Amino acid sequence: MNVIISENKEILGVKAAQAGILAMQNALEQKSRIAIILATGASQFEMLENLIKGDIDWSRVTIFHLDEYIGLSEGHRASFRRYLHERVVDKLPSLYRFVGVNGSAENIEQEIARLSSLISEQDIDVCFAGIGENGHLAFNDPPADFTTTAPYLKVELDEACRQQQLGEKWFNTLAEVPTQAISMSIHQIMLARKLILSIPDRRKAQAVKQALEGPVVNTLPASVVQHHPDCQVFLDHESASLISER
Repeated sequence: MNVIISENKEILGVKAAQAGILAMQNALEQKSRIAIILATGASQFEMLENLIKGDIDWSRVTIFHLDEYIGLSEGHRASFRRYLHERVVDKLPSLYRFVGVNGSAENIEQEIARLSSLISEQDIDVCFAGIGENGHLAFNDPPADFTTTAPYLKVELDEACRQQQLGEKWFNTLAEVPTQAISMSIHQIMLARKLILSIPDRRKAQAVKQALEGPVVNTLPASVVQHHPDCQVFLDHESASLISER
């Protein structure tokens, strides 16, 4: 695991995007099409803004989506499908394919089966993600399922996760925050050849310390990245404030 600390979140976003662009370019040199995973949330703003500026042939790229609330329409400001369309997909007219998670599907089990089938056909070259204040990875809240090999899961969101979404101003009240989501599993995330984590802000500092320096346990789901063979973690001074080696 390689940890890179930047002065602020803007520089963090540039460096994480540069690392991702290089990984994608290298993968595109090896094969005709590649697949990546994108996350959402406030931690990804700067990285995504810089990623879409990269010298990438997007007509050869499939984007998979990490997670989505169950029961939230795509028109809601907190919808992750909306987030990715506005910040990425709609700005890449040549993009080969975007596989979004439809959390408002009439049959959630069928949607999970669809997503799982599609991603199982792909090798994932790069996964871009962050971690939550409670240490979640995607919407795998503690205690996360480290054993399932299912690519996508229906999960329950704990209160700490829901409070984070409220704190980031995606919702007006805690009661509005959904209690369930479709999430990519820990197993599927770990299958990505390269993992790039963008984690700014002091509110993530304790989770960062535990994820990078503590034991690998499902009560701190992001700690599993210690076992990934090619993981780069991008921090700013705020999120890195509690780790031992700086």
